[in-house]
Amino acid sequence: MSILSSAHLAALEAQSIELPSWAFGNSGTRFKVFGTPGTPRDPWEKIADAAQVHKHTALAPSVALHIPWDLVDSFSDLRTYAEDLGVELGTVNSNTFQDDDYKFGALTHEDAGIRRKAVDHHLACIDVMDATGSRDLKIWLAEGSNYPGQADLRGRQDRLHESLQEIYARLGDDQRLVLEYKFFEPAFYHTDVPDWGTSYAQVSALGDKAMVCLDTGHHAPGTNIEFIVMQLLRLGKLGSFDFNSRFYADDDLIVGAADPFQLFRILFEVIRGGGLDNPDVAFMLDQCHNVEDKIPGQIRSVLNVQEMTARALLVDRDALTSAQKSGDVLAANAVFMDAFYTDVRPALAEWRESRGLPADPMAAYAASGYQQRIAAERVGGVQAGWGA
Repeated sequence: MSILSSAHLAALEAQSIELPSWAFGNSGTRFKVFGTPGTPRDPWEKIADAAQVHKHTALAPSVALHIPWDLVDSFSDLRTYAEDLGVELGTVNSNTFQDDDYKFGALTHEDAGIRRKAVDHHLACIDVMDATGSRDLKIWLAEGSNYPGQADLRGRQDRLHESLQEIYARLGDDQRLVLEYKFFEPAFYHTDVPDWGTSYAQVSALGDKAMVCLDTGHHAPGTNIEFIVMQLLRLGKLGSFDFNSRFYADDDLIVGAADPFQLFRILFEVIRGGGLDNPDVAFMLDQCHNVEDKIPGQIRSVLNVQEMTARALLVDRDALTSAQKSGDVLAANAVFMDAFYTDVRPALAEWRESRGLPADPMAAYAASGYQQRIAAERVGGVQAGWGA
C-alpha cells in the first residue's frame, strides 16, 4: 500500500513547474562560459528541449521566455510550435541589465530618456505576452549603487514607482506584473529592490494585478525563507517562485541541492497557506546548468520539487497542531522530521508507472537517445543569452 493517499496523489498530479528557456542555453561564471554539445541555437530548440522534460515527468507544461534572448520573428508561430510539442509559453521576463545605457539604472535612472527606453522595453514585453498568451510579466532589476552618496535612494524609489505605474497600466485584464527582489548584485552598497518588503511595498501601490516573485537564492545567509513565503501567502501577494539552490549567494544551482530540508520547509508553508492548489501562485525554476547536462539538470530539478512536495504533504497536520497548542516542542518537531525523513521515491515511481510515465525519468531520458541526437545535429550557430 502506498504511503501517498489518493488526496496526496491528486495534489501532486495538479502540480506544474515552469521551466526557464535560458536553462537550456550556455551560461557560466564571470570568467568562463562552458559550451555543451547539443546546446540550443535558437528559441525553437530551447522549446524542443523543454518539451523533453515534460514528456518524461508530466511536471513541466510551460516554458518561460526572456526578452531579448528569445526574440523571434513570429511569437504566434512559436506559440503554435510549443503547443504542438505539448507545452505552452509562460512567463515573459524582461531584461534591463545588459545594455550600456543601464549602467546607473533603468526604471530608476536619473535620465528621463533612459527611463523611457526601459519602460518601452517592458511595454514591448507585454506585446509579446499578447501574442503568446502569457499571463505574467516578471521584472528583475539590476539597479542600485556601490558607494554611499552615489545615488538618491528615495528619489530612485519614487522613479521606480512611476515607471512601474506606466507598465502596470498597459497590462491586460488577465495579465500580471510580478516584481522580483534580490539581496545584492551587481550593486553592492544598495539595491533598489533588495527584499520582499520593498517588492511588496512597490506592488501594493500598483494594484491587485501586481505580485511579488520569491527567488529562493536571493536572500542573506540565514534568512528564514519559509517565513517570507508564509507572510506573502497570508497577504495574498505571492505571485511566483523562482526555485534554485545556493551555497553562498545567487548560485542558481539545482533546487534542493544545497539544503533539501529548506525546500521541504518552504513547500510545507506553501501547502499550509493554500498555495499548492492556488493558480495565482506560479512555480518556476530559475537555474543555470554550467557543468552538468541541461535537460537532465531540469528533470532532476522538477523531480526534487515533486519529492519534497510529497514529503510536505505527509506532515500529520492534526498531530502537529495538537503538539503546537500544548507547547510540546519536541513532539511538534518530531512530526515535522518524520515527514521529512520519509522516503517517498518508491511510491512516486510506482505512481508514475501507473500514469504511463517512466518510473525513473532520468534513466528514461538517458536511454531515449535524444541527447546524442541533438549533439550530432546542432552544430554551429550562436544562441543569444547570458554570456553569449
